[in-house]
Amino acid sequence: MILHELINYDTLRMIWWLLLGVLLIGFAVTDGFDLGTGMLLPFAAHDDIERRVVINTIGPVWEGNQVWLILGGGAIFAAWPQLYAVSFSGFYLAMFATLVALILRPVAFKFRSKREGARWRASWDWILCVGGFVPALIFGVAVGNVLQGVPFRIESDMRIFYEGTFFGLLNPFAVLCGLVSVAMLMLHGSAWLQLKTQGPVAERSRAWGSAAALLTVALYALAGVLLWFFIDGYRLTGPANMTGPSNPLLKGAERHAGAWFANYAAHPWLWLAPLLGLAGPLLALLGLRLRRPVLALLSSALGITGIILSVGVSMFPFILPSSLNPRASLTVWDSSSSHLTLFIMLVVTAIFIPLIVAYTSWVYKVLWGKVDEQAIRDERGHAY
Repeated sequence: MILHELINYDTLRMIWWLLLGVLLIGFAVTDGFDLGTGMLLPFAAHDDIERRVVINTIGPVWEGNQVWLILGGGAIFAAWPQLYAVSFSGFYLAMFATLVALILRPVAFKFRSKREGARWRASWDWILCVGGFVPALIFGVAVGNVLQGVPFRIESDMRIFYEGTFFGLLNPFAVLCGLVSVAMLMLHGSAWLQLKTQGPVAERSRAWGSAAALLTVALYALAGVLLWFFIDGYRLTGPANMTGPSNPLLKGAERHAGAWFANYAAHPWLWLAPLLGLAGPLLALLGLRLRRPVLALLSSALGITGIILSVGVSMFPFILPSSLNPRASLTVWDSSSSHLTLFIMLVVTAIFIPLIVAYTSWVYKVLWGKVDEQAIRDERGHAY
């Protein structure tokens, strides 16, 4: 028996769908508090020392956190090439704006302290704020568009054509999903600042985080209601060929009202995902009000996990539905790489993901504790 045949093709496809979700959640939970902290910088910290405290809470870890984004992009490229082709080309301008924002963040970290001028430093502080806001918004907008269907089609020779526009992405429901993402990550950043700071910065962060928690619950619930009553989902019109070739055009699919809730009806235990998405921010709010930062941060992470899982559970087995031709929609079973490729990637992942998690855990253990404002005043123990 050939080694890669030890795991069935359909099983490998399912494993990689799950791993893609793990990578997205890993990025949102780790780099999410970096983005949220950046968004809060001009509001939680009012003078230069306070802002340096905030920056130094994420300065030593933000680069490591972005490894999850690189892993996610690499996984999409290697495991789901058609998904990569549509999303990274169709959402090109949105991706470009995201990359510009992410590139400006390290520039701001490094350049901010090169000059003493208040205007100079304030300008970089606002760039850090925008560098947190823009990716959070665009990632949410992208999810909102995926839930509605993306305007692409696939020809018989497997050429992919995207027929949407950048401003077409900014429809009301997608913007609402973007605001859910912004509020969710702002809450996460607030919980992080509660854990890493003290005094006025922690108190202001607690106030902003409390508002973000309530806003996350309200906007997420509103998005769910709109998805249920006003936005059609997608469903297969015949049995899925789980071991068939990666050709989306071989299946039947259609748009159908309420289709995104069919999995919940078939498996009621899946409601745990959206319930976690609602309960997590409320528990984080409780942690903030009780001044229990660990509870707030873990609860915020659970809320992020629930919100992302609820999207994946709703859409399964669809990964990227097509609003132009539902048959061209990409699913778990018809848009993956080959059996051998998925197996080799799984072996590599099984080796390196535990190493990354172990190293990251060690880094956070070493850096555990609050950022000391006095140390920054004394020019000791700070990076930025």
